[in-house]
Amino acid sequence: MRKFERTLMVIAMLGLAGAAVAEETPQLSTVEVRAQTENLEGIATAGSEGVVSSQRLAAVPILRPGEALEMVPGLIVTQHAGDGKANQYFLRGFNLDHGTDFATYVGGVPVNMPTHAHGQGYTDLNFLIPELVDRISYRKGPYYAEEGDFSSAGAAHVDYFRRIDGVLAQQTLGQNGYARSLLAGSPELAGGHLLYGLELFHNDGPWQVAEHYRKLNGVLSYSQGTRRNGFSLTGMAYQGRWTSTDQIAQRAIDSGAVDRYGSLDPSTGGATQRYSLSGEWAKNWGNAQSKANVWWLQSSLELRSNFQYCLNNGCPPGDQFKQSEHRQAGGFSASHAIFERWGGFDVENSFGLQARVDHLSPVGLYATNNRETLLTIREDKVTQRSLSLWAENETRWTDWFRSRQGLRADAYDFTVDASRAANSGKASEQMVTPKLSLIFGPWRKSEFYLNYGHGFHSNDARGTTIRVDPADGVTPVSQVQPLVRTRGYEIGLRSEILPGWQSTVALWQLTAASELLFVGDAGTTEASRPSRRYGVEWTNLYVLSDWLALDADLAWSHARFRDHDPLVGDYIPGAVTTTANLGLTVDNLGPWYGALRLRYFGPRPLLEDNSVRSQASALTNLRLGYKFDKRTQLALDVYNLFDRSLNDIEYWYSSQLSSESGALFDRHVHPAEGRTFRLTLAHRF
Repeated sequence: MRKFERTLMVIAMLGLAGAAVAEETPQLSTVEVRAQTENLEGIATAGSEGVVSSQRLAAVPILRPGEALEMVPGLIVTQHAGDGKANQYFLRGFNLDHGTDFATYVGGVPVNMPTHAHGQGYTDLNFLIPELVDRISYRKGPYYAEEGDFSSAGAAHVDYFRRIDGVLAQQTLGQNGYARSLLAGSPELAGGHLLYGLELFHNDGPWQVAEHYRKLNGVLSYSQGTRRNGFSLTGMAYQGRWTSTDQIAQRAIDSGAVDRYGSLDPSTGGATQRYSLSGEWAKNWGNAQSKANVWWLQSSLELRSNFQYCLNNGCPPGDQFKQSEHRQAGGFSASHAIFERWGGFDVENSFGLQARVDHLSPVGLYATNNRETLLTIREDKVTQRSLSLWAENETRWTDWFRSRQGLRADAYDFTVDASRAANSGKASEQMVTPKLSLIFGPWRKSEFYLNYGHGFHSNDARGTTIRVDPADGVTPVSQVQPLVRTRGYEIGLRSEILPGWQSTVALWQLTAASELLFVGDAGTTEASRPSRRYGVEWTNLYVLSDWLALDADLAWSHARFRDHDPLVGDYIPGAVTTTANLGLTVDNLGPWYGALRLRYFGPRPLLEDNSVRSQASALTNLRLGYKFDKRTQLALDVYNLFDRSLNDIEYWYSSQLSSESGALFDRHVHPAEGRTFRLTLAHRF
């Protein structure tokens, strides 16, 4: 904690210094509808590849930092517990849980956590500062040799600005104890820029048991040059602490035993810390491009949850449990691209090396009551290493046809020192994954794409060496494969239908050899089956004028297990079928600007036989702003504009309330927040 406070003090002092030396420079408005996208014609490899600009992101009312990823077409971001916990993500027929199969990076540092205490690929974006995001580059599908673990459904690379205009001081106040302060700037220093950001945050939420989520968050980065020809050094520090309201059995709400925003265990919650250092370097050699980055990460989590109340242990003590971990991780990546001509054809040859090491000491699961530890279920020390090589060739055969072919090789090594000796051991696996893309065009500002590729995701290291149930030390448990192969196909089209109207369509299919999961709530592996998903995505952005833009992202998917089982069913629980994200953005109407957004999250099967389904939800958010001058702006955000009674998430499983004598299967829900107002005053010095 002392180290964290010192880091924040340094950032704050640099912020005050930056305010004193910053010069007034021209700046984009909060929305700027004319600069909401980038033209990827002749650059993109697939129709489902894109870039979200900072201007487009600034137009979105964001309830939680992780919702910045909802600008990736088809991606839905929700929450099923306290806001300090990682969000839950849905994309392309996947219930991605907290991040499995969608790789996320911020400033070159991977966010997904393998062998995590709560879930494989855990992606906590609560440290993200949306106002400092320069761009989000996203790719979907396993068609890119550069993308590795967790990226089968997609990947997003979030880059912070290297410099911003002036010094930004921002204060946001809202209902339910919401308060957020942000100070950011980037004064010139020694031929470069020193970007800093300091965020202070508190929120109780609408919950009857106040969430009391406190956040201290900072970033400090020094850079020279550009992303193609320069370097940056970045440090980030984040600490969060909260009391959570987990999902509640619907029967408890219906009977009046608890309010919709109430809690069945007021002592659940968590605390997390994250510190990182990273360096990025790039050099343009004329006919070549080199890039490299190196990173180090230290993180910790203590999370107390209670999803089944009194089912396993009775009440008291109840079924509360704690998941915790302490992690040190580090890695690097390096790549080199050469641009030349072979036999009269323009050719780009790229190759790269990536490595990562995670050391957890320990990662554990404990039975608790009222946050007091009663029993250690399992406690392990884990070291996980990976080394990856990739190569890619792009050849432009004609003015209207180019191809990109790639090959990736990954090697993983796991060492587990478990509290039960039977579950200790070592495991390793290697996998080679080919990629191929054919790109036709452009013709009349249109490109056509054919994509094929293999990908993978790693399984929790503890599942690769497990032999017995850690709870009793006797019941046999099957081990899992360290790496699971996926295979994807895609047909895509990118076109400018009318001047200012950019549209992409992608028809895709993705199969997975298995969906084995490590269940952090029980400390064991849970068997699943091979799967197939396919669907279509249609993404549109239409800038009608310099003051009005419309966007619409529509997605449909079909997800089933491949090994037909008439007794159980073939539906994949949690696999969303339809999603939509619609927006209207207004700017340059005198001092006024604003945005209206509708997000539709379709129904999902909650059981394999589709006998129980979740409800659909449609949320509308509004932003209305006024610019007093170029320096000062006031914005009102209204979330859930029509105050609809909706659920952020729904599950179906068994639980037992304190008043019940046995287990009952029921729907368990976490409600979306009702109509919520937040007012933001921003000033640039």
